[in-house]
Parts: sequence; structure tokens; C-alpha cells
Amino acid sequence: MMRLDKMLAHMGYGSRKDVKKIIKSKMVMINDIIITKDDYKVNTKEDRIIVFNELVNYLDEVYIMLNKPDGVVSATYDDINKTVIDLVDKYRNYKIFPVGRLDIDTTGLLLITNNGKIAYNMLSPKKHVDKTYLVSFEGTFKNEYYKSFENGIILDDGYKTLPSKIQMIDDNRCYLTIKEGKYHQVKRMFEALNMNVVALKRITFGPLTLDENLKEGEYRLLDNKEIEKIKEYE
Repeated sequence: MMRLDKMLAHMGYGSRKDVKKIIKSKMVMINDIIITKDDYKVNTKEDRIIVFNELVNYLDEVYIMLNKPDGVVSATYDDINKTVIDLVDKYRNYKIFPVGRLDIDTTGLLLITNNGKIAYNMLSPKKHVDKTYLVSFEGTFKNEYYKSFENGIILDDGYKTLPSKIQMIDDNRCYLTIKEGKYHQVKRMFEALNMNVVALKRITFGPLTLDENLKEGEYRLLDNKEIEKIKEYE
């Protein structure tokens, strides 16, 4: 059970002061009864809630798939650049955050949620969650590089990456699947082999695949099947 004013504030109807005005203005119905008390206790899972004549559903947990565009930072706040949370502002009150980070110039699949346990486990080095990227690069890809990616590549700081899988599309594009997320890892892997990444797009993250219908900057809530799959990380 939750206080009505708290629930409406979480859903983005305004501050506590704002939602108290909405309630007192008789704009809220619960189970076909107009409610005017802001401390009314709501069963968010069972009650039928109508605000401004529209049926609404309260979400305890939020799971958002965003197609991150270039120039946006994977953070909850930034005093210079636009953040991914700015793009999903409608759900900001649910205390959401991006699961991991994509570089400011990297595009593609980003999971945003308020479920800390799932986020922690999907990012845990012990889980080895697959992440697949579409990589566009400059330079020459040599046949022996298949083995290099398969065996692990030594980065500029001496760290040897876990085995990864590369699938060439043409001379300067490929799919690369890695199981970890070191700083600028994909770019550094290619640099170690005298190639330069010019564009990077993440298309899978664990059991999730980027929705082809989402344009850059667009997002949607995960469907029930997708939620079931990531719930395995709880």
C-alpha cells in the first residue's frame, strides 16, 4: 500500500504540493470513487486508478530500452552534456539510472532501470554478460586477427582481455562480442592491432537485442518476455 500523493509524485504528476492540488480538485478516481484525501492508501497492484480521465498503471520497477544517440552521456546528471535520463524524462521520478555506460560517441542499446540488483549482476565481471557491437573501423584486418580476438588482446596498459568473438561483415565493418566492459575497451582492442574505430553501436546486451524500430534517441519499455529474461539476473 502507498499514499496517493506519493504514488502520483512518483508517476511524474508533479511535486507533492502539485499532486495534493490535483487530488483536491477531484481529478483522481480509484475503483470508480473520487478520492480527495492525499493520504489515501492505494494498492498499486490491484486498484483501478484514473487521473484526468485516463487509466494509469503504477510501475514499481521500470525497464527501458533506449537507442542511445551520439553526443549524449550515460549518466543520471551532467552539467554540460545531455544525459540519457534527459531522454526518458517521463520516468525520472522512478529514480532510474543507466545500466553501465556507453561512451558519448557510442550509440545503440542501453538498459535503464531502477532495479539495482539486476543492474549490479548484469555488470558484474563474474557474470561475463555478452555485449555485441557493430564496429566500423579504419585499417587492415588480417586473418591472424581472428585468433587474436579469440585468445584475448593485450591492451595499452598490459591488461589481457577475455576471449571475444568477431564476425566480419566487409573489409571495415564487423560484429564484435565481448564479455567485459573495460574503459574504451573495443576501441583499445582495435588500436592494439593498428586499427582505428570510427563508429561503434551496441546491438545486444545479455538477453536483450536492440529493437530495430527504435530510431536513435527513441525508447520503449521492455515487454514481458524481455523482463522475464533479465529477471534471471536478480
